[in-house]
Amino acid sequence: MTSSLLDKIAYGIFFLIIVAAGLLIENFYYLQLLTFIGINTLLALGLNMLMGYAGQISLGHAAFYGIGAYTTAILTASYNFSPWLALPCAIGLAVLVAFIVGLPTLRLSGYYLGMGTLGFGMIVHILFREWDTLTGGASGFVGIPPLELGPVSFFSGRNYFWLVWGIVLLVIILCKRIISSRMGRALRAIHDSEKAAGAIGVDTMRLKLQIFIFSAAVAALAGFLYAHLISFISPGSFNFLVSVRMVTMVVIGGMASVWGALLGASLLTLLPEWLHAFSDFEMVVYGLIMMGVMIILPQGLTRGILDIYERAREQYDKQSAPVKD
Repeated sequence: MTSSLLDKIAYGIFFLIIVAAGLLIENFYYLQLLTFIGINTLLALGLNMLMGYAGQISLGHAAFYGIGAYTTAILTASYNFSPWLALPCAIGLAVLVAFIVGLPTLRLSGYYLGMGTLGFGMIVHILFREWDTLTGGASGFVGIPPLELGPVSFFSGRNYFWLVWGIVLLVIILCKRIISSRMGRALRAIHDSEKAAGAIGVDTMRLKLQIFIFSAAVAALAGFLYAHLISFISPGSFNFLVSVRMVTMVVIGGMASVWGALLGASLLTLLPEWLHAFSDFEMVVYGLIMMGVMIILPQGLTRGILDIYERAREQYDKQSAPVKD
């Protein structure tokens, strides 16, 4: 079975699950929970392209998530922009900031790159908190209008569910296209060895910057959807802990796996619902989960489960093979 056919089957199953969930689930709480999973999946997909395929660490990606959310909030609530006009502005500002930050930061590598992006994330978080005349400060920003498209209202509920998951499906297809292209092969070469990739003619700096900008744009898109879903945002939704949660989604689901990003985002969104008693120890729980996954399944759950399945199948084939006299 070819990988192209497997992709089509995976898209088909994914599409059917989304349609079934959208049609059958009547409970508003569950629909909103699934919508949050979709938004977190966008965050994990963008970061996975940067970390999983290009091998570049980012500990400040929540900043782009916040830039998308605050840009659309300010333009729509303070200046009466249409949300659909604010969307390109939110993504455009995130792209511009990613370009300015990425040019010097992506020349670093390893821990230094992680520290550089961490510093960027903290600066943006302080701006959200202290620039209260524009952002509402620590109290947050209220009055963000819901999305509407002609007679269709996306005021949470089922319509917002369709909107978010439709966008998730498009971003998954786009990521798969990038991965299977020449650019995707070059990104994997950078991940394995940046020096070797450069030696064979890959423009490593340009490609790292391009994928950094792409991941920032996807994070801003997620921020846009988040802001118009809950109509209120505050700096706490885009702090360092959110960046750590995004990294955990990618690591648990499996780096260099588009479907792993979906799995990681689903688990990390549902986990607080299952572990209310440990809400004060959120970072401890995330740390323990990451340690457990890295020790037992270092390739992440998606790749790890597939490896276990393949080993079990090989073992079964050996046992069922006829014994020669």
